[in-house]
Amino acid sequence: MAEPIASAHVIDVTDADFDAQVVQRSQETPVVVDFWAPWCGPCRTLGPLLERLADEHAGAFILAKVNIDENPGLAEAFRVQSIPMVVGLRDGQMAAHFVGAQPEEAVRAFLAKLLPSAGELTAEEGSTLLAAGKIDEAQAAFQRALDLDPRADAALVGLAAVQAERHDHDAALALLERVGPGPARQDADRLAAAIRIRQAGAGDEAALRAALEARPDDLDARFALARALAAAGRYDEALEHYLTIVKRDRTFGDDAARKAMLDVFDLLGHGAELADRYRSELAKVLFR
Repeated sequence: MAEPIASAHVIDVTDADFDAQVVQRSQETPVVVDFWAPWCGPCRTLGPLLERLADEHAGAFILAKVNIDENPGLAEAFRVQSIPMVVGLRDGQMAAHFVGAQPEEAVRAFLAKLLPSAGELTAEEGSTLLAAGKIDEAQAAFQRALDLDPRADAALVGLAAVQAERHDHDAALALLERVGPGPARQDADRLAAAIRIRQAGAGDEAALRAALEARPDDLDARFALARALAAAGRYDEALEHYLTIVKRDRTFGDDAARKAMLDVFDLLGHGAELADRYRSELAKVLFR
């Protein structure tokens, strides 16, 4: 059995609670998983070092200890062949790992790669300011974040959000194009989709409905109404009109209806029931 842990930053985890304690928790705070066993000599060297660094960082990461003798399912899932084995998770994904007892300098370098950089932390400050409506202060924080870390993509998304608030949509979209693959890319895609939908959605809904009722076969009229509905947040009805256009003319407006549907999917986000339903319907049309 593991000895009791007397630290708020160190936890024992098991096969049963790993998802909640590690995977889900890493969405908010990085988690370092230490796979160990009581009979492992190097584990008795590395374990106390990891615990000391967890206390030193005071909550910047959580140290989750897994006794592989008591939790063989986790050992198998992570293909643990030699211990100690240390895995770092961030945003629900494995971000780094090492095997064997390492010197303190190497462990600190591992943590430096895993933990948010100064630029990322400053970008989080900017997001808090933006949520509070302090646009000028948020912009300054996002710019400081990029000065500290040009790869802080969250700061690019934040600056784009500032520009969108100021209705400088072209500048916002240009910033979002600079965001690379990673956790910020999905946020960038959602914001870009929202901007494009907002840009395209001007129009008098009543007049657009009347125009479509008068000319139900007019795809331009249907497309204009769909864009207005999407801009108003009535995505279900908008998607139905876009899908109708794709069914009638897949090449309409240089594939405009399909592209508009993809923007709505991005805006709704991964796993949204409405997006999944219309994504399936769109696939039936495109690949029949």
